[in-house]
Amino acid sequence: MREFFKVLFQYFAGKTVAIISAVIFVTVFIIIFSLYSLPVEPVLYAMLLAVMFILIVVLLDFIRFYKKHKELLRLKNNVTEVNIKINDSLNLIEKDYQDLIKIIHDNSVENINEKNKSYTDMMDYYTVWSHQIKTPISAMRLILQSEKSEINNELLEQLFKVEQYVEMALQYIRLDSLNSDLLFKKYSLDDIVKQAIRKYSKLFIRKKIVLVYDELNHTVLTDEKWLLFVVEQILSNALKYTHHGEIRIYMDPKLSDALVIEDTGIGIEQEDLPRVFEKGFTGYNGREDKKSTGIGLYLCKQILNKLSHTIAIESDVNKGTKVKIGLDTVKINIE
Repeated sequence: MREFFKVLFQYFAGKTVAIISAVIFVTVFIIIFSLYSLPVEPVLYAMLLAVMFILIVVLLDFIRFYKKHKELLRLKNNVTEVNIKINDSLNLIEKDYQDLIKIIHDNSVENINEKNKSYTDMMDYYTVWSHQIKTPISAMRLILQSEKSEINNELLEQLFKVEQYVEMALQYIRLDSLNSDLLFKKYSLDDIVKQAIRKYSKLFIRKKIVLVYDELNHTVLTDEKWLLFVVEQILSNALKYTHHGEIRIYMDPKLSDALVIEDTGIGIEQEDLPRVFEKGFTGYNGREDKKSTGIGLYLCKQILNKLSHTIAIESDVNKGTKVKIGLDTVKINIE
């Protein structure tokens, strides 16, 4: 009801000129009536007929106004609708406005379609590139492994980093279509985490970082491939910024569903912590290191959101970083 009276007020506010004109007309009519001393009865009868006619016209006009308002509200909630014409225009100015809106709408749709096509073509190209680049990478690894030397070991480590960046690019491309790629099952968390540890085992040895691993003994409802990618990213960051000491992996004793990956690395500045999950944010360490992309933690956050998991980071400069992955999920029906 409040909405109705608000529309009614707006309607009469838009008729200010007509109302003022009517008041002037009635005033002139009364003045002339009093000056000429005309009979009251026929004048009142004429005024009554005029008022009734005006009320009918105002009522019909308000109904049209109210319907048009409702139609515009509906279109505001559905701006992608192609047909944006609102009834028939009653005057030239309104028709001009509708034509202008139609032109703007058509141009907007055309631009969006062109952008979508360009985006799709770009995604297709980078997806193909990400898969094709794996072939020369595999060939280079076989060549480097054929002869043991310090130089080859160093090249293999750099090649491993190249693989990481390629995998990160591929997962970034897939992020928009992640929902269609999810397969929820119950998995052993130990199996998932140990896959990541095996992948980085040589880097642990090369950097002489101690791994402290407590058996997790936990089953998690998740998508194995995507959770594994997140664990690998967290482990990769821990190894990147830990130059000596250890990395611990364990279940949080206070939170039964939280996996903790803790390192003794350089840590994160307190002012950077609230922004570490923003896309492209590298922070103080990233700017110093000159190698951070600002994409890894962003991907982790987005993927865990899709998996209905959580992530939180605690850190102190020069003391280390603690990453907690909350593995609790909303109720998901699985067969």
